[in-house]
Amino acid sequence: MRKNTYIFIGLFLLLLLLALLDVCSGSIWISPLSTLNSQLRGVPDEAHGFVGCTSTLHSQLLLHLRLPKMLTAILAGASLSVAGLMMQTLFRNPLAGPYILGVSSGASLGVALVTMVTTILPLAFSPSPHSLIATSAIIGSMLTMLLVMLFARRIRSNVTLLIVGMMVGNIAGALVNMIQNFANPDSLKLFVVWTLGSLSGVSWEELPTLAIGIAIAAIIVLMLIKPLNGLLLGEDYARGLGIHVERTRWMMVLASCLLAGSVTAFCGPIAFIGVAVPHIARGIFATSNHRLTVPASALIGANILLVCDILCNLGTYSLPISTMSALFGAPIILWIVLKKK
Repeated sequence: MRKNTYIFIGLFLLLLLLALLDVCSGSIWISPLSTLNSQLRGVPDEAHGFVGCTSTLHSQLLLHLRLPKMLTAILAGASLSVAGLMMQTLFRNPLAGPYILGVSSGASLGVALVTMVTTILPLAFSPSPHSLIATSAIIGSMLTMLLVMLFARRIRSNVTLLIVGMMVGNIAGALVNMIQNFANPDSLKLFVVWTLGSLSGVSWEELPTLAIGIAIAAIIVLMLIKPLNGLLLGEDYARGLGIHVERTRWMMVLASCLLAGSVTAFCGPIAFIGVAVPHIARGIFATSNHRLTVPASALIGANILLVCDILCNLGTYSLPISTMSALFGAPIILWIVLKKK
């Protein structure tokens, strides 16, 4: 118990360190202490607010770009990791996750319908509100996951279920490609950039919408911790403990889709985080108890996505966050597959 406490404290301190490093790092290195000091000692100016263009530029860069990006990385990493953990418990499959089971593809289809269908249907919204985009992504991810669950009732093989999830994702991807053929160039360009994944596109105005969706899902997850532990022992045992299995499943679907759909709507598809992080959490704490793995997955996922964001912005040019997350997560998935052999 004491060891687990020390690990959680270490993960939290690491999160604070990485958050500070993420705010400071980039094409322009910014020292928060020096910027704050210059602002406090600055003289008000009518045109720029403070004397000293550099300090003003740094403060604006910190406040309007890097701070929301850092908070988005923490929320996205934690959400995708917990969503992956929920899916692995739901399907009893170690390779289940938002990206592999097609849930992210379903969310992409929902976003495509809202952002690009305006060129096809004149009655649609243009431009689309952020809440509408988030809602469409959640609905798209939920429909995709429900379809996979219907197949899961008839399929017992984990490998076959993964193939089914990939095919469902491919169907959603094909529909997105069809929509792209009818979209105007401006909408198409925005959607293609969105599909690459980015944490810097979330502003202070959009951040509350993202946080509200994640907060609702977090409340549901906390309510499900005891039933999740019961499901680890099998549905029959869970029913013997008085757990309503069907209701628990639907709540798990809702929570997973809220988490994955909200993040995908604002940040684009981010691959492999949801699959890899739960295995790291179970390995570090040597347990499958959701009382430990849920907060551990959230902390580890937030740390890992912060590291990915820092690495993406080291040079002059920024890399898509999905590229770095794939470089991190794909080897872990290969290790999981080879370990099963």
